[in-house]
Amino acid sequence: MPSARLNRYLTAMICCVTLFTADASGAEEVVVYSARIEQLIKPMFDAFTKDSGVAVKFVTDKEGPLLARLKAEGKNTPADVLLTTDAGNLWEAAREGLLRPVESEILETNVPAHLRDPLKRWFGLSIRARTIVYNTNKVKPSDLSTYEALADPKWKNRLCIRTSKKVYNQSLVAMMIAEHGEPKTEQIVKGWITNLATDPLSDDTKAMEYVAAGKCDVTIVNTYYYGRLMKKDPKLPLAIFWPNQDNSGVHVNISGAGVTKYAHHPQAAIKLIEFLSSEKAQNLFADVNMEYPVNSKVKTDPAVAAWGSFKQNTINVNKAGELQAEAVKLMDRAGYK
Repeated sequence: MPSARLNRYLTAMICCVTLFTADASGAEEVVVYSARIEQLIKPMFDAFTKDSGVAVKFVTDKEGPLLARLKAEGKNTPADVLLTTDAGNLWEAAREGLLRPVESEILETNVPAHLRDPLKRWFGLSIRARTIVYNTNKVKPSDLSTYEALADPKWKNRLCIRTSKKVYNQSLVAMMIAEHGEPKTEQIVKGWITNLATDPLSDDTKAMEYVAAGKCDVTIVNTYYYGRLMKKDPKLPLAIFWPNQDNSGVHVNISGAGVTKYAHHPQAAIKLIEFLSSEKAQNLFADVNMEYPVNSKVKTDPAVAAWGSFKQNTINVNKAGELQAEAVKLMDRAGYK
């Protein structure tokens, strides 16, 4: 009898040790689905692993396929973290029930309220400013003022803009709806279309190339595209203008992350996102793509800081997703292709 009890005790102990070992080894790994390319994220993940001892495995793809994959995998997903660009994409992931709320004082301290989900399902990790770029040979800064003013007749045949099919402009228009309402925003967008010098272009870089070549005078782009282009050719007659500084501020968006609903390693996932918001990691996260850190304690990269400081719009970027469907319909009505 004592022998039988001893065997049961030993069996129970072995099971406990096995479970503990499995949990411990599992906690030493976190799996990320990333819409950011490997060269932008691997240095950060390597730094996190060195700092914490937690290994990071990652899969990279475009936003749409990653969300579809998360949805299809359900409870069987290996992903612990979704890392993507644009608040609209993060909002959609949250709406689809793919992310879980996170309680983290660190994230609430490091990430300003307007750059995170009010329900704590995702958090911004870098700021992307969408601003005006102009031809310095044809436009004076004093000619410019706001996004809305680009609808004025004085810009007739002088404006270039990226296609409405890209989420960046959908988010910009969504945020304008949040600020102005649909009727006024539709009037503004119609004015932009009336002022176009050419059909909407495939990307921000193409739009700036048209401005530099004198095919149009002004455009609206994400600043990191400007940074990349000017690195290649610093002599281009292009400069940044920060609009809406006397009222709402520059439209900003984010790249950010959330913990997946069925994460197998939720604590490691939270630890990774907290690390990415920290002073130690923010420069790695923002500088590599010429973006702005979300953490106010972190200095902007000198090359980016040289573009000048600006007041940003503080309407919660959640609106970029919440009003995205309305923005797409509005742009369609306005003839914005």
